Amino acid sequence: MTKPIELYYWPTPNGWKISIMLEELGIPYEVKYVNIGKGEQFEPDFLKIAPNNRMPAIIDPDGPGGEPISIFESGAILQYLGRKYGKLYPTDERARVEVDQWLFWQMGGLGPMAGQAHHFRQYAPEKIEYGINRYTNEVNRLYGVMNRRLADRDYLAGDYSIADIACVGWVVPHKNQGQDLDDFPNLKAWFERVMARPAVERGIAVGQEKRQNIAQDEEAKKVLFGQKAR
Repeated sequence: MTKPIELYYWPTPNGWKISIMLEELGIPYEVKYVNIGKGEQFEPDFLKIAPNNRMPAIIDPDGPGGEPISIFESGAILQYLGRKYGKLYPTDERARVEVDQWLFWQMGGLGPMAGQAHHFRQYAPEKIEYGINRYTNEVNRLYGVMNRRLADRDYLAGDYSIADIACVGWVVPHKNQGQDLDDFPNLKAWFERVMARPAVERGIAVGQEKRQNIAQDEEAKKVLFGQKAR
């Protein structure tokens, strides 16, 4: 019997990418919670799996050649799972490039900019108007990019794919980013369409009971913010 994939996870937009993907694929997996507010991502055993000290990460006991493989970075995990199981990541090169563009757009743009908006709007110890405006406006611009893209299609890269999975979790906390989905009707319709998928609902529900209000947790903020090389 094949062992389940080990998912190193905490319920955040990046963690949701992989829990959603695994639910969409319908394959067995075992959740290994990494409490980022308590610094569990810095433990030596986790560092061996994720050298950037960030979740999510996976260990697939049935990796290439039948040997275990560990993978960090959510985008790389999505691509690996899509290739391995032949779902949600097209094999046709043109179609795959479409998906890759939007996946990398999320990894390099939507995620980092939304994360900075969260930081300056929710977590910063002092309200810095320049930072708040800078990242709130940039997220607004990125939402506009998605809204235009979705004007004549149901999903970001043709059929539903890992590109949509990568992006949807970062739209869930849109209010914390200072955004109103009513300003982006095509994006709003896409968001509702994706969120209505049973696998997305299940993936986002993983570990919800463990979520914490980091904005009110000074110890967690010390762990998460202001890190330097170790």
